[in-house]
Amino acid sequence: MIQSSIRTPIRTPACAAALLLPLLLGACATEQDRVVAKTDMLVAAGFIARPADTPARQAMLQKLPPHHFVMRAVNGNYVYLYSDPLVCGCLYVGSAQAYSTYKQQKFQQNLADQQQMTAQMYSDPGWNFGPWGGAWGPGFGGGFGPGFY
Repeated sequence: MIQSSIRTPIRTPACAAALLLPLLLGACATEQDRVVAKTDMLVAAGFIARPADTPARQAMLQKLPPHHFVMRAVNGNYVYLYSDPLVCGCLYVGSAQAYSTYKQQKFQQNLADQQQMTAQMYSDPGWNFGPWGGAWGPGFGGGFGPGFY
């Protein structure tokens, strides 16, 4: 029996995911770590933590989607609520200004993360695409499927 020494490369979504590994580094943090980081930013932006320390507050906290913003009208003003049953068992309450400040902080954090990732991507001058089949152009060539551009 003759065996071929030519191997067909495996081209699966898993290969594409491996190329996106630097984008997934944030996924290593636990859900609790991500919530803590977010709630720290909420406090810095001006949100106030209200503990769910009574049965009535706990019941109302359970009615809100956990770890998502909800906007409510109160006396003609909008209030932003963020339910955190995981870490503090509390409700974060903020004004439109606090929410705007939070969104700006989040944007700045994302920008800093992108800059750090870019710096890491180009930090090794010895990286060589040769073993990987050469430098890839637009569309990365065949095998990654439609839409992976």
